[in-house]
This record gives sequence, C-alpha cells and structure tokens, in this order.
Amino acid sequence: MTITAAPRTGTPDPLADPVFAERYRAMQARDARFDGQFITGVHSTGIYCRPSCPAVTPKPGNVSFYLTAAAAHEAGLRACKRCLPDAVPGSPEWDLRDDLAARAMRLIADGVVEREGVPGLAAHLGYTPRHLTRVVTAELGVGPLGLARAHRAQTARALLTSTDLPAADVAFAAGFGSVRQFNDTIREVYERTPRELRLTARSSDRREPSDDGIVRLRLPARAPFDAGGVFAWLAARAVDGVEIATGDRFVRTLRLPGGAAVVGLEPGGDAHAPAIEVEARLASLTDLPPLVARVRRLFDLDADAIAIDAALGADPALAASVAAHPGLRVPGCLDPHELVFRALVGQQISVKAARTTLSRLAAELGEPLATGDRPGPAGSEALLRLFPTASAIAEHGTDVLRGPASRIRTIVDVATRLVTSELVVSADRDRDELVRDLVAIPGIGRWTAGYVAMRVTRAPDVLLTSDLALRAGAERLGLPGTVAELDALGTDWAPWRSYASMHLWRAAAEEI
Repeated sequence: MTITAAPRTGTPDPLADPVFAERYRAMQARDARFDGQFITGVHSTGIYCRPSCPAVTPKPGNVSFYLTAAAAHEAGLRACKRCLPDAVPGSPEWDLRDDLAARAMRLIADGVVEREGVPGLAAHLGYTPRHLTRVVTAELGVGPLGLARAHRAQTARALLTSTDLPAADVAFAAGFGSVRQFNDTIREVYERTPRELRLTARSSDRREPSDDGIVRLRLPARAPFDAGGVFAWLAARAVDGVEIATGDRFVRTLRLPGGAAVVGLEPGGDAHAPAIEVEARLASLTDLPPLVARVRRLFDLDADAIAIDAALGADPALAASVAAHPGLRVPGCLDPHELVFRALVGQQISVKAARTTLSRLAAELGEPLATGDRPGPAGSEALLRLFPTASAIAEHGTDVLRGPASRIRTIVDVATRLVTSELVVSADRDRDELVRDLVAIPGIGRWTAGYVAMRVTRAPDVLLTSDLALRAGAERLGLPGTVAELDALGTDWAPWRSYASMHLWRAAAEEI
C-alpha cells in the first residue's frame, strides 16, 4: 500500500483518509511497533521522525507520511536529531511486496547502484532506466538515485555510531565517491557533521574499538524476535569447513562482490530492542552494505512479528506454538546460488543426509580460504573453504556428487544454467516468474521451487504441503496431514503461510 507523499497542508480534513488516520493514530500513541514501517514528515518544523518520536504531536495539516526516509528528504525535510528515524529495523514492506518498486529496494539495499549505477539496477530488473525511475518515483516519492543516496547516508550513520572506523573508511564503506561528498550528505540529511554524529551516539550502541581489522556492528531487529530459532536452523544445516555453529553463534565464509569474507553472528540487544551482532573480516569495506542487507534477510530482521503472530495465533492449532515461540522467523539466505544447491541436494532426503552430501561437495570443490596473516572473527579458526561456485559444480559435479543419476544430472544442469545466466536466482526476482523458471527444469518440482522462493526472495506466503516433515508437524499439532487438507487449511494463514510452515517444521523437530 502506498502512503501518500504529498504535503497535506491546506487539506480540509486529512483524517478523512483512512490510511492517513491510521498512521496518525500510531504517531499519536508513539507506537514503536510502526518504527521503520513509515516516516512522519512534519512540514511546520521541516523534520521527519519515526512514529514513536517523543516530540509534541503535530497538527494533522502539518503532517505527511512517507514510505522511505529518502522521500521525506526529497520533500525538503531533515532527519530528527532526537529520534534518529533511520536507526530502526527496516520496513517489512519490501519483503511482502513483489512489485517493481519492492524488488528495486531489495537491490538498492544490496549496493547495486553503488557498483553498477542506475543502468545496472534497471538491467537487473529488466527495464530501461527511464521506466524504472518513473515507476519508483511514482510509488515511493523519490527515484533510485535518491534512494541509494539515503541508503549510503544511513549506512554511514550506522558505522559512525557503532564502530570506531576512521571517517574516511566509513565514507568508502558506505559507497560515497569522496570524503567531501560524504561530509556534505551527512550534514544535509542529519544537520550534523560526521564527528558530531559519532560523539552523540549512545554508549550502548558503540562497539569496542579494535585494531584487528574486523568490523563490528549491531543490526536492530523488530521485536519480538526468535533469534534462537534461526540459529538452531542454521546449526542443523551447517556445512563442514564452510560454517561453524556453536550455541547461539554462527560463523561462516562467504563470497561478496569484493571478495571472500568471514562473518560471525550472534544475538544481541534485549527483548525490547533485539539485534544481531556482526563481526566481519572483509576483502573490501565496500562489501559492508551488501553484507548488512544479506544478514538482515538471513535473520528476517524486518518482519512484522506482531502482525504475523496475531494472525497465526488466532488458529487454535497454532496458538500454542505461537505463544511458545513469539517472533518466529523464516530464515533467508546469504548466497542465492548456494541456496539453490542446498535445496536440490535436500530433495526427498533428511536434513542430516543433505548436510553430509553438501559437506562432501564443499570439501571436493570448495575454494580454499586464503586468510593470510589476518585474524577472523572468534570461532572461525576451523573454517577452511568457501562453498563451491556454480561454475565448479557445472564442471566437476558429475565426478563428485553421489546419489541417483537423475538428481546429479539436475544439479549439474542447474549449475550450467546459472553460469550462462539462462537461470537467474536472486533476491530481486519476481517470485512467480522464478518458480515458473525452476519447475520448467527437468527434475525440479514444486517443493524445491517454493523453498527457493521462500528463502531467496523472502516470499512470506509459501506452504510446502508436500514436505514430509511439515506434514508430520501438522499431525503433531492436531492438523490434517494430507496435502489437499493442508492446502485448504492454509488459506486461513495467508499471507503468512511461510511462517506457518516454520511453526509446523518446529513442531516436527521438537517431536524428534
């Protein structure tokens, strides 16, 4: 749903608009649940705020609501110094929606504009730069360049307030072309210098200074947040030599646009302000924005957990699971190509068997990790390699993979299609088109296609009723266990069927 970005000054009764009225009530109540879901622009003061800002509530005629901070800035507003409106979890809107604007937002967060410009962004999405700019501006109140500029400013603010990186390194990491551009943008958006932003940061937001070359920062999550559920999911599927999971800590190797990285993740914050703590050794600081975007997707940090739990908890069969696991998340992925191979290997076999096969594949075809003398995050000492590339699997998969010949052919076929770009799997893909592309490949069924869409594109409404473990979980919760019965029942869980799937999988795992 688009929230109007037009100033409402002079409108006879802005509260007559139900969308405006709903947002205005949330702002009056200073309801922190809406932080990040929309921006409040106050034209009488020239600032924009998060909905929970403690400032005096402005008159309706002086207020506009925006979907992005970039649109508020485009309207001539500046960020509130009191509430720092971008220092919150992101909007769940960009995971829920699958239109062009939402897909563009996912790519912008991944740093595509910094690396390839607006023409590169448009090429990823299959449109001309002019058409993309027109559609995004109409939907969000600002074009791709403005959105990317705001994203750079927000990344820089987060680094200034949560790390001890020198300002020049912050500018480089955030994607600015020069220190001067960085300084000018920070002053324009926040009406403070970078140094002033750093000095006014709360001590609780700052990580300890470090000279070991590891970047440390905190990524806020929308409460409630079942971090333990995601860590347990990752631990059960950890690939030897590539990933290490010990309790609530997960460490792994990862390819980013600038090169190989080693990343350590663990829960942080508290129940009211949960977060994920990140430690990363990067080949290039410019890899920080895409890393942040991918970790946010992996842990589903921006999900509207309150709305999801309320909807699923209304079903008596799911109510106990929702109460026991508030804020349950759908794990995303750090590397879309890797997730495709995980899904293909995992078809019709147990999680343990899939992990064994993937570990063998990584040992045979994974590129050795070149660490040099640089230390990695704590616990990364046993990491040996990167997950194999599609190119390596296409070339050598037939010799390395074990199992049914038909499955090996499918895996190698998919790897070849990924290398040649005949198949594109990425977070910005149209979900229906991605599923159609996948099921058109011999050997790929609806389960695999749906699973990839769920985890790569963050599709919130996938119910994999053919999955044996999911059906076992359904039976344990007293639900009918056939595909047809679950499909029919699942209509009541829309648009949150992916989260219902997680509750059913959790029930099956607890039974074991």
